[in-house]
Amino acid sequence: MFSFEYPYVLLLLVLAVACVLFCKEKKRAIYFPNTELLGSLTRSRQWLLNTLRLAILSLLIIGLSSPIKTQQIILDNSKGHEISLILDASGSMAHLDKFRIVKAIMVDFISKRKTDKIALSVFADFAYTVVPLTYDKKSVIKMLSNIEIGVAGKRKTALYEALFLSSKLFNNSKSKERIAILLTDGKDNTNSIPLEMAIERAKENKIKVYTVAVGDQRDYNVDILSHIANSTGAKFFSANSQKSIEDIYKQINQLEKSEININKYEKKIYYFHYPLSLALIFLWIYFWRKNTWNLNK
Repeated sequence: MFSFEYPYVLLLLVLAVACVLFCKEKKRAIYFPNTELLGSLTRSRQWLLNTLRLAILSLLIIGLSSPIKTQQIILDNSKGHEISLILDASGSMAHLDKFRIVKAIMVDFISKRKTDKIALSVFADFAYTVVPLTYDKKSVIKMLSNIEIGVAGKRKTALYEALFLSSKLFNNSKSKERIAILLTDGKDNTNSIPLEMAIERAKENKIKVYTVAVGDQRDYNVDILSHIANSTGAKFFSANSQKSIEDIYKQINQLEKSEININKYEKKIYYFHYPLSLALIFLWIYFWRKNTWNLNK
């Protein structure tokens, strides 16, 4: 951004104009009759000298105001996470409006992860990736809002397959902080992927898998969900109300808080030497023309 370091100095431009217009140079005068042609020539010369004087004073004032160009340099040392959200979309999630409640809580969670990459996967009869890892939170929230129960079937719960599939999203990851949040209200009953294979893939990609169980404890397997979380260095949570689900996501948000360290610097480029140099050139022209005209008198 171009600006002046001392902008108030520019007010002297008004004084410079007034000085050129009203501060007349005192000279000895000899009056002759019928000197219209000589007067016209004198006025022409005087106009050029006044213009040069005004230009010199203006350039000097501009130089004194120190014109600068400021560039803002931002060094962003953000420590962002890569987070995979794995959501159970089976038919049982429709009970007590669990699916809608969980989606609303997940939207709030996503909106708070400013410097993180987010991915979204859902599972029921089978698992699939809705959105791969991305910084575009708006797209993730939009896709999440449009997902309804039944998009992956209603009858089964491919929990292990979902974990395995989600872990593959981190195959080329360079992030040091990789986490997955797996939410379900049931047990795996597809046998499409062995449990230990899914856990091993998560461990290979250094993913901490937080498991969240919602609903009646008789519907999900606490031991298996705890095993998944403990094996990957994370935690298991259970919830049976909207408030407890909200608290769980708040806890995970605090446990995996991104550290942000943004340093801003301003680089200033000075341009005062350009108007000053131009003022010296005009000053040389001014004295040269004035002395030339005086010698030719």
